[in-house]
Amino acid sequence: MLRPGDTENKFARRRRDMVRDQIERKRIKDPRVLDAMRNVPREKFVLPRDIPEAYADTPLPINCGQTISQPYMVALMTECLQLKGSEKVLEIGTGSGYQTAILCLLCEMVCSIEKHPELSAMASTVLEQLGVENVRLTVGDGTKGWPEHAPYDGIIVTAGAPEFPRPLIEQLAPAGRLVIPVGGAFTQVLKRLVKTEEGYDVSDVCGCRFVPLVGECGWGE
Repeated sequence: MLRPGDTENKFARRRRDMVRDQIERKRIKDPRVLDAMRNVPREKFVLPRDIPEAYADTPLPINCGQTISQPYMVALMTECLQLKGSEKVLEIGTGSGYQTAILCLLCEMVCSIEKHPELSAMASTVLEQLGVENVRLTVGDGTKGWPEHAPYDGIIVTAGAPEFPRPLIEQLAPAGRLVIPVGGAFTQVLKRLVKTEEGYDVSDVCGCRFVPLVGECGWGE
């Protein structure tokens, strides 16, 4: 299991600087999120050519035309889930596995779905190398969720959707949180949905820009 302190190396100072300059200064305050961001080695999740830029304040390209999100956006979306440690979280879009690793430090179990088999396999290798054990990975259409392991206390979607995918709302536990970019194919608004007894409450977080969420309940195939 990946734990704080396990990844101390030559990049540790850069991680601390990243948290101070890119994340805390933008008002991310959850101490558990900040600690996770200080301890997960982002350089392990980027392409070899981009290792020098691993802690830059920007998204970076990965394989299959996808990206690893800007560190601040990872921290912001994670903070919106309000994790305390005992939750089960569904991640839609494993990608490089970086967001997955952050979540695994903050909750009991992460279930993560990736559309591209190549990315899922690469993320699995890195997560295993880091000793992450509280994760289940699968390849499939993330817009349909993963009903086998539902309900989820939190769901995070790392791609832009045209609307809230109905299966994801249905797989939320009572009081569960769904964090997802919603809007057009190129720009979206990050939204937070909380499931209530009456239905759900939705709030806007900020503008954002993600790759399109492809799938039956997203932008189609």
